[in-house]
Amino acid sequence: MRFPTNFYWGGATAANQCEGAYDADGRGLTLKDVTTIGGLKKRRQVTYLQADGTPGKGPAIPDGAHGAVLPNEYYPNQTGIDFYHRYQEDIALFAKMGFKMYRMSISWSRIFPRGDEEEPNQAGLDFYRCVFETLKAHGIEPLVTISHFDMPLHLETVYGGWNDRRMIAFYQHYAETLFTTYRGLVKHWITFNEINNTIMFLALRSQTSAADYQRAYQQLHYQFVASALVVKRAHAIDPENQVGCMICGITSYPLTCDPADVLKNRYAWEQNIYYCGDVQCQGQYPTYAQRLWDEYQVDLDMTATDLEILKAGTVDWYTFSYYMSTAITTHEITSAVGGNFSIGARNPYLQYSEWEWADDPDGLQYYLELMNDRYHLPLMIVENGLGAKDQLTADGQIHDQYRIGYMRKHIQAMATAIQHGVNLIGYTSWGCIDLVSAGTGQMSKRYGLIYVDRQDDGSGTLARIPKDSFYWYQRVIASNGQALE
Repeated sequence: MRFPTNFYWGGATAANQCEGAYDADGRGLTLKDVTTIGGLKKRRQVTYLQADGTPGKGPAIPDGAHGAVLPNEYYPNQTGIDFYHRYQEDIALFAKMGFKMYRMSISWSRIFPRGDEEEPNQAGLDFYRCVFETLKAHGIEPLVTISHFDMPLHLETVYGGWNDRRMIAFYQHYAETLFTTYRGLVKHWITFNEINNTIMFLALRSQTSAADYQRAYQQLHYQFVASALVVKRAHAIDPENQVGCMICGITSYPLTCDPADVLKNRYAWEQNIYYCGDVQCQGQYPTYAQRLWDEYQVDLDMTATDLEILKAGTVDWYTFSYYMSTAITTHEITSAVGGNFSIGARNPYLQYSEWEWADDPDGLQYYLELMNDRYHLPLMIVENGLGAKDQLTADGQIHDQYRIGYMRKHIQAMATAIQHGVNLIGYTSWGCIDLVSAGTGQMSKRYGLIYVDRQDDGSGTLARIPKDSFYWYQRVIASNGQALE
């Protein structure tokens, strides 16, 4: 089992889940700042004020209202794990594990508080410069996600977010500011985190309409154009810049060998996985796109210039997250999965976590080999891990053998894929330090190799404690993937 000598071992976080300091040093609000805590069976809520000042709370901000922080509500992302004030301590722990790469994101509203300003917030730029310089001092390469579910709330409220074509220019200005400011410090970038969630997560809704799909496909088109423009500018500003797409990678199988299940599964791959990857990697819409649009009567605002931009701005490598697989069927589902961001039929051959996520390392190998042959680009797994409830022992330790077991199997699957010729260049485990769950807002759904003393109710000291998995991953990195026991 051999990994490349220059393989990027590391970990990943997102600004909105770890930074905290939501109103510090000129930062503007984002949607997550006005989103309450949820749970496995409890959806997170967004708080707002109606035009007449009446407060409200629901799954989304209604038309005419604006997101607002309300009294007597708990917003876990506002504090996160306070990485903003503790980044030096955290990066030192990453270095102790032996990280070669740290995937992080930049909070757009820390750079442009509203999102549509001409001039950036200098305090925000200075903060990230300090982070990057600290990483460099420890020999860790930053991999920076430009947009990781972290849009300024002003852009959501005033422009309707990515429903508005003007967002392309706002995003390009933001990205160019980053490329220019951090030239020489950062050369690995990702344009949008899990861009395909815009379409894929519609399946999680109890009801959807053609209008929902019209909005989703239009938002994606504007993001594709923005990404392509930014890729081209990144290369112009610094030829050493490398820019990737990022896909939420979920392997799906037909539940049965019924040809109808096989066909439905193929169409699911095309809509949920290939659609975004094909445009960003190949620079054009695939032939099946028209079928997808016709299915929902989608009529895109798409110009000839847009299509030229897509062709000229393909990404340099393909990155993705992988946690689980799913099973698809046209038949009645007798055993369903119904957890956090998971739906569909239960695969009888797999084990499931408390959050109903299938443990399937073979699915990771399958995904790697499929994408390697489809795109012929370097691949990187930039999120992977196990969310679980960790127990702190009386003597202050966390014995998370279940996490080690999960990671071991998935790293073994990576090694097999590399042996089969896959050009895999890096692996950054998700939530390398405990952080706020994106889906539920909980701290108790922990992914980290480093425990953070913060609970679901906001209590705790925020102290950092290495888990057993910390020392295991340290040995994995030191041996370049050889010491997995």
